[in-house]
Amino acid sequence: MPAPSSAYSVTTRILDAIGAGLLLIGLSPLLGLVAVGVWLDDGRPILFTQTRIGRGGVPFRVLKFRTLTHEPDDPTRPAAHTTGIGRVLRRWALDEVPQLWNVLRGEMSLVGPRPTVPDQVAQYGPRERRRLQVRPGLTGWAQIHGRNALSWPERIDLDVWYTRNRGLLLDLRILLHTPLILIRGVGVYGVDAKNPSFPSGSQLHV
Repeated sequence: MPAPSSAYSVTTRILDAIGAGLLLIGLSPLLGLVAVGVWLDDGRPILFTQTRIGRGGVPFRVLKFRTLTHEPDDPTRPAAHTTGIGRVLRRWALDEVPQLWNVLRGEMSLVGPRPTVPDQVAQYGPRERRRLQVRPGLTGWAQIHGRNALSWPERIDLDVWYTRNRGLLLDLRILLHTPLILIRGVGVYGVDAKNPSFPSGSQLHV
């Protein structure tokens, strides 16, 4: 399928900036309440930041409300180390809302593959690197098909499909389906409450 036109890219960026700005303003009372809740429940820091890889392989600092206890023993099992308020935030994906600031800055988009960490991107082959052709998103094609319940190869398959077929109608479809996934509580954690491990070497490229 031919790459989306420059008009699509420009339109998407304008809609991202407007949407993120309006949502940040409209959700500011909720953001304030969540920040106070995180602080009262488990102290500081309120926000969790981490280096992720964006479009073209450019790193940036992603923002999230902190949902794990301080220095968890096994971050791959978030359910075992989630704070009280963190369970609620993860259930409704409210911990991701600060990433609207990343969208406003142009580091992310409302729709796109979820941003991954440098160690994972270092293992990408040419096919997986297609995920880096677009801005990472708050929600995406893989998110409405299972989120953390999917294995990494499944997520990458869905993300690569999105990069080849993206357009305004597909983005709108994803945005409309995202609230339904949140209501159903699909894929908050992986199987056995453990996030899928990222495969390495030939296991990733099969």
